[in-house]
Amino acid sequence: MQQEVQVKLKTSIVDNDIRENNEVKELGELYIKEHGDMIVYEEKLDNEEQAKVKNIVTIQPDKVLIRRSGAVKMKQLFQVGKRSESVFHHPHGRMHMETFTKSIAYHPLDEQKQGKLTINYTVKLNGQEAREHFLEIILKK
Repeated sequence: MQQEVQVKLKTSIVDNDIRENNEVKELGELYIKEHGDMIVYEEKLDNEEQAKVKNIVTIQPDKVLIRRSGAVKMKQLFQVGKRSESVFHHPHGRMHMETFTKSIAYHPLDEQKQGKLTINYTVKLNGQEAREHFLEIILKK
């Protein structure tokens, strides 16, 4: 099953006592499949080139995979209690990412309420100190 949805992505990064918040709202598609759900949306970056990034979020019972392609390339795997490594490709260079997932919660979109995916994790970029990350995706019809 496929349906158009409003995607609101909220991210928060905590570095010592400094919190950096970001919010993106885009139209996207929700694919409901037997083995999990998939959210696909395109994000317009705030830069002079008006670059775009395609985002695919695959949600399965035991893991979440986020793939980004276009102006930014990344593949990030989330599994509670596990570390994963990837490379973040950005127009200004590449960064090695080490992710440790603390928690994942997913409430699918239904007729009565919005869908919501929340992930709490830490990231080390190029071996630097780990920073706390919170990601929330809210889906509305």
